[in-house]
Amino acid sequence: MKSIEFPAGAPFSEQQKAWLSGFAAGLSSQLVNLKEEVTSTSTADRNHQTIHLLYGSQTGNAEMVAEDACEMAVNLGFRTELKDLNSISMEDLEYVKEAIFVVSTHGEGEMPDNAELFWEAISATTAPRLEHLRYGVLGLGDTSYDEFCQAAKMLDIRLEQLGADRITKRLECDVDYEDFAGQWVSESLPLLRNDEIDETVELKTKTERDNVTEIRSSSRSRWNKKNPFAAKLADKRLLSGEGSKKEVVHYSLDLDLSDIRYEPGDAINIVPMNHSSLVEEIMEALAVAPSESVEGYESDIRELLMSRFEIVTPSKEFIGALSQRLCDQELLEILTKGDKESKNDFLWGKDCLDLLKAEMKYGFTADEFISLLKPLQHRAYSISSSQLAYEKEVHMTIASVRWTGDEREHRGVASTWLADGMTEGQEVATFVTQNKGFRLPEDEVPMIMVGPGTGVAPFRAFLQERQARQAKGGNWLFFGDQHERCDFLYQNEIRDWHESGFLKNLDLAFSRDQEEKVYVQHRMLERGPEIYEWLQSGAYFYVCGDAERMAPDVEAALVQLIRDELGGNEESAKDYLRGLKAEKRYLRDVY
Repeated sequence: MKSIEFPAGAPFSEQQKAWLSGFAAGLSSQLVNLKEEVTSTSTADRNHQTIHLLYGSQTGNAEMVAEDACEMAVNLGFRTELKDLNSISMEDLEYVKEAIFVVSTHGEGEMPDNAELFWEAISATTAPRLEHLRYGVLGLGDTSYDEFCQAAKMLDIRLEQLGADRITKRLECDVDYEDFAGQWVSESLPLLRNDEIDETVELKTKTERDNVTEIRSSSRSRWNKKNPFAAKLADKRLLSGEGSKKEVVHYSLDLDLSDIRYEPGDAINIVPMNHSSLVEEIMEALAVAPSESVEGYESDIRELLMSRFEIVTPSKEFIGALSQRLCDQELLEILTKGDKESKNDFLWGKDCLDLLKAEMKYGFTADEFISLLKPLQHRAYSISSSQLAYEKEVHMTIASVRWTGDEREHRGVASTWLADGMTEGQEVATFVTQNKGFRLPEDEVPMIMVGPGTGVAPFRAFLQERQARQAKGGNWLFFGDQHERCDFLYQNEIRDWHESGFLKNLDLAFSRDQEEKVYVQHRMLERGPEIYEWLQSGAYFYVCGDAERMAPDVEAALVQLIRDELGGNEESAKDYLRGLKAEKRYLRDVY
């Protein structure tokens, strides 16, 4: 490809021109390769129908569903392409004839990170018409949130607007999605079969199909949500010091005899139990005995409330049923006719017991109450260890969630169950989920990590892994919290890494140690030219932690420092960040 010829007076520096030319050349090369691949396809190969399995996944669940769908498609005789949505350009869509989209919803109804660029492109007024595309959309979400499966809804509507042909009704799955998703995929794939394809052609041999299944199976553990491993708690120690407003605990689980394998970036899932005191108070509010039976269940109500159902986060169904029984008209107005903000303000921090204490015309029977609850879900935490450093262990770094509301002490489910109820030697039901979108770069590639508070967890794993592999790429950590003396998690390890030179740069931001609050994004701006230099040399940029405030502030700071280095051009800075995302060099694990 010829280099770009910029018109006279174009508002770009020589450095910007070089970067844009390189970016365009790379894009052109990808398109040429794609077109060559398509045009070189033999007549026989064109008789082999390809199903595209395209996913947007924040934590890995949607990706796993897409992988399962891929295996089903292969077993039905289809050729398959499995990709995250950001890997699909608008030009690529020209060659996508049949597709299954699997999309989770992130944050307040947002697309997952690895679907963000695709959504931006397909939402544009310049997006191509898609009359040639036949598709289905499967959404994953949580009905506890107002924007349930919003990302899937938006994608489905937009595909229809662009003329694509929906082959079946969109499926919206709640947290227990596995069986529903599997059934929908098995029913949807045959609908995508193209009648023009010669079905007498053997699309994939049995060996090829078996190979796909074997590859998938080898990457999956036999331990999962339905079959967790009973790991012994090997170590438990307080990380936060005296005077801290937080309780952060380090846990180590013994994986011996489990054959569990994990990589830095993966998540460890804990299957918890509800706090016994909360269960006792709820039974008292319901005026039921612990041994009372519940229709449809063999276990008594105490056992169901302890281990089977969510009672800390009230379900929408429970709130709706409560609204029909309220005597308090003001409260009734808030729950039924109030705006989203006022409703959320009222419900913030309230558990099922708080709501059961409201004045009602009539109460709930045990059967009614149980029928309105959601199943108790596992809790996922970023793994804070490398298996190269701790072969038979997995580490967690967890802040115990506690708050006061309605004159009661409240507790998070898993964090305080571990902190208050579990001692070394006791068993914890657990399993690992992969997060392929949050992986280390090659050993020689530098990386920048931003992880305040417990967001440092995966980066401890990253650094342990790199140290064990003797990786040569530079390492740079931004860490912050309230006070250095009591909130500097893993201080000794981190300082040792820094003093040895293995951690090349360490920037700390302790917000309450001086009159003016200082956060990690402020430290980033102070080091703007150096961060940009690292990015220019190919560095990966990682963010882990709070999705609501920290992560947006960090991204805004990153755009600002890039803009400053590019001469103040805001759009060029945003394009640069889009480039990092497209290259999968800007990666987030936020919650």
